[in-house]
Amino acid sequence: MFRRPRSFSLLVFGLWLLSISLLASGCGGSTTTTTASSNRVQQVSIGLGYIPDIQFAPFYVAQSKGYYSESGLNVTFHHGIVPDLVGSMVAGKNTFVMAGGDELLTARNEHIQAKNVATIFQKYPISLIVPADSPIKSPADLKGHSVGIPGPYGSSYTALLAFLYKEHLSLSDIKLQSIGFTQVAALLAHRVDAIIGYSNNEPLQLARRNVQVRTFAVSDYQPLVSEGIIVPETTLQEQPQVVHEFVLATLKGLQYVVDHPEDAITLSKPYIPGMTNTQQTLEILKATIPIWQGNGTLGINDEAAWQAMEQFMVAQKMIGPIQNVSDAYTNQYTK
Repeated sequence: MFRRPRSFSLLVFGLWLLSISLLASGCGGSTTTTTASSNRVQQVSIGLGYIPDIQFAPFYVAQSKGYYSESGLNVTFHHGIVPDLVGSMVAGKNTFVMAGGDELLTARNEHIQAKNVATIFQKYPISLIVPADSPIKSPADLKGHSVGIPGPYGSSYTALLAFLYKEHLSLSDIKLQSIGFTQVAALLAHRVDAIIGYSNNEPLQLARRNVQVRTFAVSDYQPLVSEGIIVPETTLQEQPQVVHEFVLATLKGLQYVVDHPEDAITLSKPYIPGMTNTQQTLEILKATIPIWQGNGTLGINDEAAWQAMEQFMVAQKMIGPIQNVSDAYTNQYTK
């Protein structure tokens, strides 16, 4: 539910353009300044992709608690499925975007100059999920079994390739089935032997149905860099203080969510139309917090994870070799 596929129909792209046009004017990607009560206020926006969701609670909380405004920022959130978040940002649609490390490396491989300034999801939030009585005891046992994924795109597909890569398997070794976003139903109906899903989503749905499963988090097998705050390098050069303030305020919001998940639900609710089952939302949030925390400091970029992901993507022919992977990220703005 977090990552958006890399290719969509023109209809979906048109719907995104329509949603952007309906937003208030003056909330575009370029960073501008205005004067309010003798203070300079920076107008910035972030493309969050997808739809309003509790996964974006750190941003909602930072807004609701006033962390952005205290830093002199007036932040607008842009939701909507976008075929190329990083490219749209560089084209001027947003000041920042929330996108995955694999998306950033793909963009940089196409000579788009952007950088990750804080990785929010410290763990790649995808797991291999099998029934508790399955003969699949580890990803190495996938050979010969059917695996259901939404389709050959997005983070679920990347994670599947990562599992196979780590276990020296290929797509020809499994029976791949594109089943849309029906993983839970497919597993319950025994249409597939295993599914690839989000660690904080499908296992929770199955547990509500009293279905016992085993899960294997891809981050325990193959390091991958997940969603983080991406910014054009031109913005880093021209307005580093704006970037610094935005990152610190967002991480302050993230820390508040970690410390006060129940309150974070209340603070996020105005930003998420249709949130009715707060108990289930809290369950999802509590399952997401360990993914945000990882094994280290909030927002940190891990050099080993970036290097391992680049090697994996090159091996899968997703990108060409990148000479200086360290140019794709920095930890300068998380301090």
